[in-house]
Amino acid sequence: MKKIITVLPGDGIGPEITEQAKNILEIVAEKFGHTFIFKQGFIGAAAITKKGNPYPDETHKLCIESDAILFGAIGDPKYDNDPHAQIRPEQGLLKMRKNLGLYANVRPIVTFEKLLASSPLKEEVIKGTDFVVIRELIGGIYFGKRGRNKSRTSAFDTSEYSKKEIERIGKFAFQLAQKRNKKLTVVDKANVLETSRLWRETIQMMELDYRDVIVNYMFVDNASMQIIKRPSEFDVIVTENMFGDILTDEASVITGSIGMLPSASIGEKTAVYEPIHGSFPKAAGKNTANPIGSILSAAMMLEYSFGMKQESDAMYKAVKQVINQGYGTKDLNLKKTVGTKELGEKIKKAI
Repeated sequence: MKKIITVLPGDGIGPEITEQAKNILEIVAEKFGHTFIFKQGFIGAAAITKKGNPYPDETHKLCIESDAILFGAIGDPKYDNDPHAQIRPEQGLLKMRKNLGLYANVRPIVTFEKLLASSPLKEEVIKGTDFVVIRELIGGIYFGKRGRNKSRTSAFDTSEYSKKEIERIGKFAFQLAQKRNKKLTVVDKANVLETSRLWRETIQMMELDYRDVIVNYMFVDNASMQIIKRPSEFDVIVTENMFGDILTDEASVITGSIGMLPSASIGEKTAVYEPIHGSFPKAAGKNTANPIGSILSAAMMLEYSFGMKQESDAMYKAVKQVINQGYGTKDLNLKKTVGTKELGEKIKKAI
């Protein structure tokens, strides 16, 4: 099978981790008889430096002409520390999501037996955790109207959702739940927010079409507690944009490191695969970043976009094998600490 993959390394540690994921995809292609053609583009601070635009037209063209996109990370402290900056790296990420229609962000939270001790939570609490968060990605407060008054002494950010947007992400979540353990948790703030009331009202109507799925509704403040208190009881969680962003970062402590977590951003025509962590500029170029989140994102690409379940499983098994041998970057606190490149090479050899 022949596939075109656009690689967008981005900023900070992005280039280092995507390089390892790309190397492993190449060995998978060789082993299973596929051809992966990689095309590279600019996004974020790197794109501002090169093109003056965090998401240039040529990058968008690469994305829409590819079968899937492997993305690294976005962010640069130069822009974070300048509140008056008119162009920011993050604008490129939001523009890419909106222009590609990437409405469903899929974030699996799975524990590895060898890494249970790396989590700050008790092993007996997190053991056996295996759930997926479905985050609506192109609506809500991140894309609503925002601004300040003339004197810049007050500000506003608007959260808005339509029934159609909720139905689209709801359908994705229900169908995923049907393939798993048929349990769906809807996280909202319906006791306060009108958008959340629309979410709850819409999902309740959809339940009639998915009678085999058990649906539970949970306020976001309670959900943030229960995810830490009893994570193994969750299966599929669906929620709006900002809640999903916060909850998945919180859930990363269950796995032992945010560097372990992959994600897929699914659209109607294409999909972007990326680790959930940021650009971590302090670690850039030091060969210390954890590439596993990026590698597992590439594994998700094989399964979700290309239908290559066997190849995806081979990548997961290789990661697990190397971790079980005690190898990991310094964030994993394993006995054999290695660098980004070295860990990538060991996973590659395992495949």
